[in-house]
Amino acid sequence: MGLPVASHREGAAQNLGETGEMLRLIESGETPPLEGMVELGPALIRVARGGALDAPTIRDVARSLATARSVRQFLSGRKEIAKSLYEACAFDPTLDRLRDELTACVAPDGTLQDGASAELRRLRGETANLRARIVRRLEEMIHQNATILQDGFHTLREGRYVLPVRRDAHEKLQGIVHGTSASGATVFVEPRALVAQGNRLKMAQGELEREEARILEELTELVRERLAELRAALDSLDHVDLRQAAARFGRELGGRMLELSDGATIALHAARHPLLALEGVDVVPCDLALGSGKGLVLSGPNAGGKTVALKTLGLAALFVRAGIPFPCEEGSECGFYADVLTDVGDEQSIAKNLSTFSAHVTNLAAILRACGPEALVLLDELAGGTDPQEGAALACALLDAFCRAGASVAITTHYEPLKLMASQDERLENAAVGFDVAAMMPTFELLHGVPGASSALAVARRFGIPDAILETARRVLPEQSRTFDELVRELENGRRELAMSLAEQEDIRRGLAADRARLDAELEHRRAKATDAVEEEAKSARAALRRVQEELRDARKAIRRAGNEQDLREARARIAEVADAIPQAAALTPQGGGARLESVETGDRVWVPHLRTEASVLETPARGKVRVAAGALKLWVDVAELRSAPEEAAPSRRPPRAPEPERQGNDPQTSENTLDLRGMRVDDAISMTESFLDRLYGASANTGYLLHGIGTGALKDALRERFGDDPHYVASFRSGTTEEGGDRLTVVTLR
Repeated sequence: MGLPVASHREGAAQNLGETGEMLRLIESGETPPLEGMVELGPALIRVARGGALDAPTIRDVARSLATARSVRQFLSGRKEIAKSLYEACAFDPTLDRLRDELTACVAPDGTLQDGASAELRRLRGETANLRARIVRRLEEMIHQNATILQDGFHTLREGRYVLPVRRDAHEKLQGIVHGTSASGATVFVEPRALVAQGNRLKMAQGELEREEARILEELTELVRERLAELRAALDSLDHVDLRQAAARFGRELGGRMLELSDGATIALHAARHPLLALEGVDVVPCDLALGSGKGLVLSGPNAGGKTVALKTLGLAALFVRAGIPFPCEEGSECGFYADVLTDVGDEQSIAKNLSTFSAHVTNLAAILRACGPEALVLLDELAGGTDPQEGAALACALLDAFCRAGASVAITTHYEPLKLMASQDERLENAAVGFDVAAMMPTFELLHGVPGASSALAVARRFGIPDAILETARRVLPEQSRTFDELVRELENGRRELAMSLAEQEDIRRGLAADRARLDAELEHRRAKATDAVEEEAKSARAALRRVQEELRDARKAIRRAGNEQDLREARARIAEVADAIPQAAALTPQGGGARLESVETGDRVWVPHLRTEASVLETPARGKVRVAAGALKLWVDVAELRSAPEEAAPSRRPPRAPEPERQGNDPQTSENTLDLRGMRVDDAISMTESFLDRLYGASANTGYLLHGIGTGALKDALRERFGDDPHYVASFRSGTTEEGGDRLTVVTLR
C-alpha cells in the first residue's frame, strides 16, 4: 500500500495541519500512546465473512480497543494544540464497553478466563479433578511395576495416559497398547484399570472444548455487531500512527512544514532532495520557483544536479499533499498540484515495440492531454534522443503548449534554442547548474536568470577521454556552439565574481556595524563616567560645607564655655579661620539657582544644583524626572531638584578671557565658522551648537553661521529661542542675506 496523498486542496491542508500538531506534541516531549496496536485487518475480514475468532485474536482486539481509548483520552486533554487530530479520532466511545466484555472473558495470555461462563468453570474443575485422580493412580502403578517399566514416568499418547513398558515385558501389564517408541524397545500401554477414568476424562474434555467454542462464538458475535465502529477506531489509530511517522520522518530530514499557498505555485528556499538529506549527504541547497503557466529551463553540464532539482520539485508537491515536512528553509511554500506529471528516464520497451524516442513521445502526448492549471510537469531532456534540430523545434513547441495550458513546467535540456526561448519569453526563466572549469567539477549550485553551458568536452575530460580526441571534437564543433558556450561560461564567471564581491562587501558592512556598536558603547560608557564624576564632585562639595558648618558650631560652643580671656581669644581665632574657609566651601557647593520650579517645559533654561551649571530642558517631565542637556552632557534629573536659572551668567562657567580689541563687522563665511544642522533633532542640534559656539568663542571669532534649512521652521525657532539671549556667547543674531542663503541660515554675532 502506497503513502496516501490528498486528492483535493482541503485534504492537503488538513494533512499539513495534523502533522504540524503532531510535530508540536513531539517537540513538547509528548506522543500518543500507540503501544498495543495490532494488525487486525485479516481477522476482521474473517469476522465479516461469518468466521469465528480464536482467543488470542480476541485478546488482540481488546488490546487495540484499549489503545484506542488511551489515544482518545490523550488527545482530548490536548485539544488546544491538537484540535485536528482530536477531531480525526472522534470514534464511538461506547466501544469501551466492548473492550471491557472481551477483557473479562480472555486473559492476557490469550486463553479464556474461568469466569467466562459458569459451565466453563464447572467443566474445567471436573476435568482437573479427573486428571488429578488418573495421575495419582499412575504414580502408584509406576512404583508397583518399576521392574517392567522402561522409565519412571507417565506420558500421553493420542490424548490417553500411558506407561512406558519394556517390549519384552508388556504382557505383564494388562491394558491397551497405544504405540511404540521409534526404536521399538518401548511399548506405551494404557493400564486397564484406568481405561474407564480415561474415557470419562475424554468426554469431559469434549464438553469443555464445545463450551469454549460456544463462548468464542459469542465473543465473535459481539465483535461482528460493532464491526463498523471497530474498523473506524482502528482506522483512527492508523491515522494517528501515520501522522506521527510523517512528523518523525520530517524531523529526521531536518524539514519544516511548507505553507500551502493559494493557487498552483511553488517557491522553495534552500531546498534539498529528501533522499539525499536522509542519507546524510552534504547537499548543496537550491532555490526553486514555479507558477501556473510558467516554465523553468534547467541547463548545464551532465551530473550537475539538473534532474535532482526536477525531482525535488515533484517531491515537494507530493509531500504537501501527504502532509510531510520538507527539507527547506523558512518562507518556502507550495500550492496544491492535483497532478504531478513526469517524464524522467528511459521508457524503451522491446515488448511494446517502442524505441527510446518513441516511448518518450508517447509519454509526452499523454502528459499533454492531462495537463492543466493544477498540473506540475517535470520533463528530463525534453524531446531528446532524436535529430538535435528537429528535437529542439519540438521541445520549444511543447514547452509553449504546456505553458498555454496553464501548467507549471520545469524541464532540463542541452538545446540552445530552448535556452534562447527562455531568455526571450517572459513566461520562462533560465537556470543553470554551476561548473568549476578550473577544477573540472560541477558545483551543484543553481544559478537563476542565466543559461548553462553543457561543458560536454570538459566533463568528458574529467571522466578520462584523452586530450587528442577532445581537441578533434573542438575542431568539429560548429563555431556558433563554441561561441555560445564561451559566452555562457564568461557569464557564469562574471556572476560568480559578483557574488564574491557582494559577499566581501557584506563582510565589510558587518565589520563597520560592529565597530559602530563598539564606539557607541564606549561613548555611552564615557558619558556615564562623566556623570559619575560630577556626582562625586557635588558629593565632596556638600561634605566640605557640612564640615565647615560643624566647625563653626564647635567654635560658638567654645565661646560660650570660655572661662578666661585666653580661651576667648582662641575661640575667636577659630571662628576667623572658619570664616575664611566658608567662601572656599561655597565655591564647591551648588550655587546660582533661584527659586524652586513648579513646572518646566521643553526649551526652558534651568539650574541643576548637583552639576553647578545651567542646562536646557530636552523633554517634558515623565514620572517626576526630566531630561536636560548641559553642553555635550545629557541626563535625567528629578524635577523637584531643579531651580530657576540665574539672571547673570555664573562667572565660573568659563575662565576669564584676556582683554581683546572690540569686534567689528562679520567674519566672512567659511567652512570653519559654518555649522550644518539640517536633518538633526532639536536636542542634538542645540547640543552641537553649544559646542560650536564655544569653539568659536575660544578662537576669538566674531561670527558663526548656523545652516538649519527651512522645512517646518521648528529647528530654526528652537535655535533662535535658545541662543537669542544667551549671556555667554551671543550678542545678536539675524537671518542670512539673499547672498548668504536667506532664512535657511542664522548669522550669530558673538560677544
